[in-house]
Order: sequence, then C-alpha cells, then structure tokens
Amino acid sequence: MSLSLRMLAGRPLKAVGLGCMNVSHAYGLPLSKEEGAALLDQALDLGYDHLDTARLYGLGKNEELIGETLKGRRKEFFLASKMGIIIDGEARRIDCRPEVIRSEVEKSLRLLQTDFIDLYYLHRYDPKVPIEESVGALGDLVKEGKIGGVGLSEMSEATLRKAHAAHPVAALQNEYSLWTRNVELGSLEACRELGVALVAFSPVARGALGGELRDPTTLPKGDLRLTHPRFNAENWPKNLKLIDGFNALAQEAGVAPAQLSLAWVLSRGDHVHVIPGTTSEAHLAENLATLDVSISPDILDRAGALINQQTVSGHRYPDGMRKTINTEEFPEAA
Repeated sequence: MSLSLRMLAGRPLKAVGLGCMNVSHAYGLPLSKEEGAALLDQALDLGYDHLDTARLYGLGKNEELIGETLKGRRKEFFLASKMGIIIDGEARRIDCRPEVIRSEVEKSLRLLQTDFIDLYYLHRYDPKVPIEESVGALGDLVKEGKIGGVGLSEMSEATLRKAHAAHPVAALQNEYSLWTRNVELGSLEACRELGVALVAFSPVARGALGGELRDPTTLPKGDLRLTHPRFNAENWPKNLKLIDGFNALAQEAGVAPAQLSLAWVLSRGDHVHVIPGTTSEAHLAENLATLDVSISPDILDRAGALINQQTVSGHRYPDGMRKTINTEEFPEAA
C-alpha cells in the first residue's frame, strides 16, 4: 500500500480524510456545538487535510459548524460537500436539476463561510434529470470559480462513464469496506481507468469493524444503523462471529481493528481514499495513524477472505433506501 499522498481533484492529500456526518447526524448522539468545534479543530491540529460534509448533514448544521469553526483555518484543508437529497418537513426527495444545484451550492458557500469549495458532489442519482445536465451545471460552477471539482456519490460505473464524458469527474464517493464490496463490480476499476479518485465512505463498516460495538440494541434511539439489516436481531449475531475473527486478526497485526479495516480499503488501489467519521478524539488520532502502520499482505488477504459479500449477513441498506441507490448490486442470495 502506498503511504504517499494521493491525488483528489488535482490536490495531493493524505489518504485518510474526515467524514463529518456523525458530528451532526445519523450515528449516535450529535455532539454539542462546542464539542463539534473542538473535534474539528483537533482534526486539523492532528494533520487532517480533507474534510467531507453535505447539505443534508444536520439539515445544514454541519456545514454551518465547519464554517463558524474553521473559517480562520480555511487554507489548511481540502473541503468537500454534497447536494441532491432535499428534506422538506417529513418529505424527502432527490433533486439534481441545474437550478437546484446552483441554489444549493450558494447555500453551502454561505454556511461554510467560504467563496470556494474544493469538491462538490451530487449526493445521489436523480433519475428525473439526465446526469449530463447535472454535471454540466456543476461544470459551470467550476468555470465560475465556485467549486474546484465535480463529484458523484452512490452511483454506478455506467453513470460515472456517462457523467465523465460530459464533464471530467474528480471523485466517486461510494460505500466501500470489507463487508460492502459493490464497487468491485465495476466502479473501482472504472475510477482507476478514468483517473477518478474513489472516496470510500463507511470504510469501517458503519462502526461494526471499529472494535467497540457489540450490541446494536445499545445504540441510541434514532441511530441510522437500527434500521439497517446487518445490525438487526437476525443478522447481527452471525456478523458478530465474523467481527470476532477480524478483531483477532487486528490483534495479531498489532493494530486497532479500525486501522486494519482502513488499511484494507486503502490497499485496493492508489486512487482510493477513506473518510471515516467519529465523534471521539481518540479515534480521530487512531484513524489518521493508519497511514503510519505496516500490515502484512497476508493479514490483509486473510481479512478479505474472512469478511466479504459472501460471508456477511443482510443487505447494506433497508428496502426504502435501496430504491434511491444507483450503484451496482450483487444478486440476491437464493
């Protein structure tokens, strides 16, 4: 695995970035404003140089927190955000029309208190709008100097190729971990071929491979994982047996489980980045330190053989969310 800097939207960056979602949204309890600000400052102090957020996270509160906390340190980090998932009260929709893209970018710029976002993603595929129109709108914003690169999230190889033909795509952000291998059905190799960075979100399997989660029923009410099949009463006991074997491998390698998980994803190619999220300052340091550890190819191979699409139990998303995903899908088990 190359530990040198890896390219993202024309910038050499550390391969481990920070996914900021769970500071404000989805996993566990959101941090207070003061706690969130302290975590962001600590990330930059540790040497993180890539922060990833979205309009969705905390319904704008995550972007606002980054803007308020880090406006004086803007030159220290590469900033990525996303649009496309729109929440109106109880209603949720995907909307990537050009006029909506422009409006959402302006909101992001205002909340982030910056005049430039290094990388801006379409958060989801909008089947009502040709992808060429959506990336064309982002391309116009590149020309205007408001964003630095065009990104796609949770999209397939076919969509990536269509989009890239209309305007160069800098990054594809899809879920990728030992237990979620969908990108291996085409988009991982397509990114390598096209010179597109593959930014892996949930590289620690939504915390399952972080070495601490033993019982999902202890997660706080509202935690997104409580709705995900792999964490339910039927599938979790089977997955926990895999996790126990994985933790033993990490111990054999002399690294934290999260570090083994991140190192495995990074070993899939020099065009791969990871953006684990955390609300713990200790885990923040541990994740970045993955870049300094050495893990034998044998351990990485054994981890991949232990936990993969064939051995994990349950789909990665509940049925409702699956309908909004454009990525390649493995065939259902018989």
